[in-house]
Amino acid sequence: MPKTNLRKEARGRNCTYRAPGVCKNDRDTVVLCHTNESRAARAGMGIKPHDVLAFFGCDACHSLADGRVTSSEYSYEEKRVMEYQAVIRTQKILLDEGKIIIP
Repeated sequence: MPKTNLRKEARGRNCTYRAPGVCKNDRDTVVLCHTNESRAARAGMGIKPHDVLAFFGCDACHSLADGRVTSSEYSYEEKRVMEYQAVIRTQKILLDEGKIIIP
């Protein structure tokens, strides 16, 4: 079975981060966003975690999750919870579509 390019799969999707009051769910800006929790994702400076540890995020949510938004009503912990929920939503979508397979 050929590998699925999850970065390409993100294009045109709904945002799975869904930050209340922030999310624009602009499908034209949705990309695959990698989790920022480097310890859990076994990543580090300049090293992205595996694509399966990512979520579909619109530009507004991606900016919030990555910390490019300097003022936010959300704490670090709240943003991480939304991120993990988004990863789970994204994984469920991809599993249901057969784009990722658990052996």
